[in-house]
Amino acid sequence: MTKEEFIIRLYEIGALKFGSFTLKSGITSPFYVDLRLIISHPALLRELGELLDTLCPESLSYDRAAGVPYAGIPIAAALTIHNGKPLIIPRKEEKAYGSGSTIIGEYSTGDSVLIVEDVITSGESIMETKSQLEEAGLKVKAAIVVIDRRSVREDFSKQSGIQVFSLITIEDVVSVLMNNGYLSGEQARTIQMFLMKNITSAGSTSETVYANPLTEKLVRQMKEKESRVVLSLDVETSQEFWRILKSASKHIAMVKTHIDTMTDFSPAFIAEVQDYCRENNIFLFEDRKFADIGNTVRYQYRGGIYKIAEWADFVTVHMISGEAILQGLFEGLTGRSSFLLAKMSSKDNLITENYTRKVIELGKKNESIVSGFIGHGKTAEEIAKLRKKIPPNFLLLIPGVQMNSTGDSLGQTYIDPATATKNGADAIIVGRGITHAKDIEKAAEAYRVQAQE
Repeated sequence: MTKEEFIIRLYEIGALKFGSFTLKSGITSPFYVDLRLIISHPALLRELGELLDTLCPESLSYDRAAGVPYAGIPIAAALTIHNGKPLIIPRKEEKAYGSGSTIIGEYSTGDSVLIVEDVITSGESIMETKSQLEEAGLKVKAAIVVIDRRSVREDFSKQSGIQVFSLITIEDVVSVLMNNGYLSGEQARTIQMFLMKNITSAGSTSETVYANPLTEKLVRQMKEKESRVVLSLDVETSQEFWRILKSASKHIAMVKTHIDTMTDFSPAFIAEVQDYCRENNIFLFEDRKFADIGNTVRYQYRGGIYKIAEWADFVTVHMISGEAILQGLFEGLTGRSSFLLAKMSSKDNLITENYTRKVIELGKKNESIVSGFIGHGKTAEEIAKLRKKIPPNFLLLIPGVQMNSTGDSLGQTYIDPATATKNGADAIIVGRGITHAKDIEKAAEAYRVQAQE
């Protein structure tokens, strides 16, 4: 089977669709690729395995192939059945029973692996699979994909260190189908215009537009103060609170509180804090981490002794209870926003990659009340990978930041401020690195300067 015949066959089985489709990113596309349908056509799947094997250059040697779950798995199986290479499968979800293995199949430390994927758009799934394989001691040689629908292709290999071999591009698809009468000239032009628009957007240097006015205000204030520092001020007394805040105030953009740790809390204390923060251009961020049903969090947020909704510009939210929690918190309110917990910095926490992805999707649907996400990364690569998942009009706040990144006895892990911001953090959350310093102001300044570099 030739590539042209393969493209026509994909069209015939409905794996290539044309019309108007909303993608996961929210973009409306004039075409949609669904190669998962190929599993119902074994003869075509067998032909695909042969086509992919001929695509790989003879110089590319590898020990095993790994299919990206889920769509890449049957394609990788077709390839390995054809060429006799062993197949391994990275699990999408970590196994919580039995051996707890994250990879299915036999392998040895140091084995070289070819990643197999159905479609590449941003390369995010390939990067996630690469990280998972490397954590298991394997070496990723390259990636092979069936359809390349990227608008910009040059940068991925440089940034990821992965050479990508593509069987066909979306331009190949358009050309073959138009030449064979399956696509009209008008449809082809619509697709070409869509691709060109995305190339332009990818290279655009225009300023980000924020749908959330509080997000825009925070970004502007961080620029004006030349500070990306969020001070995590977890103390028990108002005396200690004021000692630290006043020393650090000119070097921070936001103060994050745990108001329920205060032993001498009073409404008068909150009123004084509000006045001081307004005068010193500091946002108030209550780290309540709401995580209950909508009706309960409404009471927690607006009532009780703390009345958080009356004074906190931002709050943190766990999305474990679903999207309704946001309605419960913010329905009928203005001038308030949230940061969603996408990844945590504590060791062995139970947040998975799939959960992180779903949290980001829910945030994108609620941009008027979600300013961004809180997510930790232990390495520069992890932070960069997380940033790529988040749209540019949402902020990424990185917790667990310290100059000394060795961690603590309670499972907290740390990363240094420069690594965090250089790889995509819009702001860093710093606690003990400032609050436990001998010279509070000097420490706050040091974090501010490093985060700006």
